[in-house]
Amino acid sequence: MKSDFRNQPKRNMQIRASSVRLIDNDGTMVGVKPLQDALALARTRGMDLVEIAPQANPPVCKVLDFSKYLYELDKKQREARKKQKAGSLKEIRLKPRISPHDLETKIKHAEEFLSNKDKVRLTVVFRGRENQHKDLGQTLLDSAKAKLEPVAAVEGVIQLLGNRMSITFAPKQQQPSKAQVN
Repeated sequence: MKSDFRNQPKRNMQIRASSVRLIDNDGTMVGVKPLQDALALARTRGMDLVEIAPQANPPVCKVLDFSKYLYELDKKQREARKKQKAGSLKEIRLKPRISPHDLETKIKHAEEFLSNKDKVRLTVVFRGRENQHKDLGQTLLDSAKAKLEPVAAVEGVIQLLGNRMSITFAPKQQQPSKAQVN
């Protein structure tokens, strides 16, 4: 948990304001105090004086345990990064003359990816004479769309780019179940 010291808030003797708006360690507002009085209060409690809002006039400082404060900040940032994780895009390639069982297997893989909150792109690749039968790819993607309907939402329409026909699916947002309060 190495933190860059330049991005840390000022504490104790690093604070340069002559007076500060002081918040106690239990969250109560003490009021505007001279910096030396605030530092003395923090020292008597065995804690640090940390500048929370340096832009305010006078700056807002809080009496707290600095290492615990840094840990809580780091924990919040880690949680935010977890929630920010955007599902990646997984591509599954098909051929227009795929057997029904192979198609079922590919659809099961797509369902697994969707359950992991990843987007899935099904792509039908046409080769040689298959390029003349684009309707086979269309029916193949339509059947896959029907099978993935319960677990996925379709993003856009079926696209034809050169010798590839593709469609993208996103996982459906599940409604949180209402917990019974007893």
